Amino acid sequence: MSEEQIWTYVLVALSFGLYIGIAIWSRAGSTKEFYVAGGGVSPLANGMATAADWMSAASFISMAGIISFAGYDGAVYLMGWTGGYVLLALLLAPYLRKFGKFTVPDFIGERYYSKTARVVAVICALIVSFTYVAGQMRGVGIVFSRYLEVDINTGVVIGMVIVLFYAVLGGMKGITYTQVAQYCVLIFAFMVPAIFISIQMTGNPIPQLGFGSTLSDGSGTYLLDKLDGLSTELGFAEYTDGSKSLVDVFAITLALMVGTAGLPHVIVRFFTVKRVRDARKSAGLALLFIAILYTTAPAVAVFARTNLIETVSGKEYDKMPEWFSRWEKTGLIGHEDKNGDGKIQYVASPEVNELTVDRDIMVLANPEIADLPAWVIGLIAAGGLAAALSTAAGLLLVISSSVSHDLIKNVLKPDLSEKGELWAARLSAAVAVVIAGYFGINPPGFVAAVVALAFGLAAASFFPAIILGIFYKKMNSKGAVSGMIVGLCLMLFYMLKFKFGIFDGGKDAVAGLQESWWFGVSPEGFGTIAMIVNFIVAIVVNQFTPEPPEEVQEIVEHIRIPSGAGEAASH
Repeated sequence: MSEEQIWTYVLVALSFGLYIGIAIWSRAGSTKEFYVAGGGVSPLANGMATAADWMSAASFISMAGIISFAGYDGAVYLMGWTGGYVLLALLLAPYLRKFGKFTVPDFIGERYYSKTARVVAVICALIVSFTYVAGQMRGVGIVFSRYLEVDINTGVVIGMVIVLFYAVLGGMKGITYTQVAQYCVLIFAFMVPAIFISIQMTGNPIPQLGFGSTLSDGSGTYLLDKLDGLSTELGFAEYTDGSKSLVDVFAITLALMVGTAGLPHVIVRFFTVKRVRDARKSAGLALLFIAILYTTAPAVAVFARTNLIETVSGKEYDKMPEWFSRWEKTGLIGHEDKNGDGKIQYVASPEVNELTVDRDIMVLANPEIADLPAWVIGLIAAGGLAAALSTAAGLLLVISSSVSHDLIKNVLKPDLSEKGELWAARLSAAVAVVIAGYFGINPPGFVAAVVALAFGLAAASFFPAIILGIFYKKMNSKGAVSGMIVGLCLMLFYMLKFKFGIFDGGKDAVAGLQESWWFGVSPEGFGTIAMIVNFIVAIVVNQFTPEPPEEVQEIVEHIRIPSGAGEAASH
């Protein structure tokens, strides 16, 4: 067994031991502990847990991978996800916390005084969460596949067992404190290799500054200029130039922003603190913790892309470093010697190109390509697993609470005891893990693309209903439900048509459908269009149907008044 494998086993085993220990220590004994950790989490712990919940396999593994291949175009993911978090912290979290419901379907069911609204919200939550969790399970599979040297499917199964253990046992209480530990692991694992490589390439220990600096070889060349030169030599576009239309960039960024603000597993985190003020504090702290990784991702992308091109392009296959053959075994990087010269031609032209690289390996393979110490390679494996597992656990909780609390307890069987509800929550989490595992084994695309579609679905369905529910007291149930159904169906239709080619000749025909995108907007950005349609339908239907009851309008008035405003006015 190599030194690198020993370090990987040790660091992954230690981190898993920590997560499972925390799950046992903080296991849930009531539905309140299972759903919202008893409502007594400190803002600092909640900020860390929220950051871990939100920084999924897509953020840790896939985002820098997208940026490393797409260059400037990949920046939409950075802008959308970061901007979305600000939107969530300012517009939604405090109001939802004040409303005091466990889940988003709970808020929508109560605010729109309708079982139909609740059921539609449950369906939306399940579709969004399953689309999102598929990306996480795929991320878990990739990490296990490389570092335990098993195939991706076996890796997904191992991940399923671990998530099931601490999500089902601990509920939100166990997940919260596990996520605090996972944040520490993932941020350390992401930053250490980035700092190492930044020093190696530019002499600057701060990656955010390093990727805009000159190379440490004394040539005076800027790193980004060098990467632009390498890219154009191989026939690729300049790394720092964008190819997406302005309309599509705007649509994807906005879909990711409002999708973030409508994501049920992130919103539920704000119910775990004691006060509304704490919800605001933890949102601010989470943004700070998230920014550490997000401002480093473009640097990691540039380091990885430069090192990959220099290590692989034009080099003899027989003399490739050991990391190449190890990753080749996973099937995530491949080589076909088309011209028989024994060298790897890595170029833009598909007819000549001999190298295939899965974007999702760039962050994980980066320390190996840069020839960093074995313990750093083990650390990145532990970090990738922490990122994927923390989000998967949060999503599974949303799925289980949507089924047990919103569907079984509030619609199908209102007389269900608390103990019965807790068992229903655990059972639905177990079923959800199995379904998530299936999607992880048969993923509809690479991690970040799948996750981007989940954000589009959240934008198209939840966001207008939540915003109108908080800020427009005359919004009624018929308008909200109509908007949600139309928005969700439109987004699903567009995804199936242009992402999976369901209506036009299958997946092989997808590339040719780009010319017929509506308004020139990609499936990842269509959530913006579907959201606008949702708003229009909801408001139009609302105008022709009765106003909501007076008591509902009073509740909406109340949740918009800041805590303590009444006492301040009386002095």
